[in-house]
Amino acid sequence: MPPLLDKLRRIRGHRPRRPPAQRPHRRLRHDWVFWSCVGGAVIAVFAVFFWMTSARILKRPIRLDFGPEDPAFATALGPIVGAEFTSGNSVQTLVNGAQFFPAMLAAIRGAQHTITLETYIWTPGRISDEFIAALDDRARHGVKVDVLVDGMGTLKFHGADRERLEHAGVRILTYGREHWYEVKPNINHRTHRKLLVVDGRIGFTGGMCIDDRWAGNADSDQVWRDTVVRVEGPVVREMQAVFASNWLRTTSGLLLGEGFFPPPHAVGPSLAQCFMSGPTEAAQYARLGYFFAIASARHTIDISNAYFIPDDLAIDMLVAARRRGVRVRIIVPAFSDSAFGRAASRSRWGRLLAAGVEFYQYTGAMFHCKTMVVDGALLTVGSTNFDNRSFSINDEVELNILDPAVAGRNEQIFQQDLARCRRLDPAAFAQRPWYVKAEDDFCGLFRSQF
Repeated sequence: MPPLLDKLRRIRGHRPRRPPAQRPHRRLRHDWVFWSCVGGAVIAVFAVFFWMTSARILKRPIRLDFGPEDPAFATALGPIVGAEFTSGNSVQTLVNGAQFFPAMLAAIRGAQHTITLETYIWTPGRISDEFIAALDDRARHGVKVDVLVDGMGTLKFHGADRERLEHAGVRILTYGREHWYEVKPNINHRTHRKLLVVDGRIGFTGGMCIDDRWAGNADSDQVWRDTVVRVEGPVVREMQAVFASNWLRTTSGLLLGEGFFPPPHAVGPSLAQCFMSGPTEAAQYARLGYFFAIASARHTIDISNAYFIPDDLAIDMLVAARRRGVRVRIIVPAFSDSAFGRAASRSRWGRLLAAGVEFYQYTGAMFHCKTMVVDGALLTVGSTNFDNRSFSINDEVELNILDPAVAGRNEQIFQQDLARCRRLDPAAFAQRPWYVKAEDDFCGLFRSQF
């Protein structure tokens, strides 16, 4: 614009016209379009990721015309999950760290040939020191000690502690990464298995980790409530095979010899099976095992689970059980170490409550159990949470025991836990504030990652 005209415009109160690139409204409009596209792309990527990591292999409800006590149950389930039921097993249920840590440490200290240990969390503390001392001593006395840990669960595990074990002769490796420079292709894939096998004859599994939070007797909100089983008999060979699978995937080597797999001997009355589950092998076997057991129920289903976030098919099958007249009771934590996961869990309870499923919230301690009892005949216990992460993403181990005495003992434990619970009122749940419902629904969108 010529200088004279520009001067006249200023006198008359006009401002000079800005070039298009300098107009604020256009810049804001362009920024809004750009960031909307970016946001949409991110949402699309997450949606595809969540869909790909959701359990989808089994899409139709399982329908059975027999209960868990029928011989057809064991005959059918064994081949499906690749682990036949074996007879002659002895099973002891151990409640809280006050019982299971001494039993595990006693088994380690009595080892003569081999110790294999796979765990998710291992953090420094008194319990860690006791395990390190016991494993160190056995390794120095010639026992083969092999340990697998998860990289995510051992972020706090001290280098000095690891070096002490290695110096004693313990082979301790991070799952899927024998060397420090190796990286798993899928960092979201973890081993969540909790397994201890001694001399191929004594096995432990449950929700336990090597951490002081599991010490004691769940007598405060700082101590976790959990259940572990100690097993002897032929099924321990299957427990050892589960460990050997991830050892092979990590080292490309086999565990061989009678020190790991001694000849089976009957030592008790229980019929049992142990099987693995994971995304790269035995795909979703834990989910199949749970759903098969739910489909077999004729009278009762008692679920104790720290992270209960059922998928749509799980809800359908539990609702179908209620329609068959099965009483379904579920114990969940009153408070959780994962507020996000807790909200995602609540987003899934509405249909179940409406169908008459009873929810109980455990108070006084963090509830970390992973058990289910069906018809007072079947106990399923292991590392598996009732959620998509355990059913589809992580490596898990599950033990099924067909024995009315073992199942009855765990029903007694369930009743004892109910004494520390408050029952969830369906009407009160439905009337929870709108912002809580909104939070639950939002967190529920991410339920495939829990």
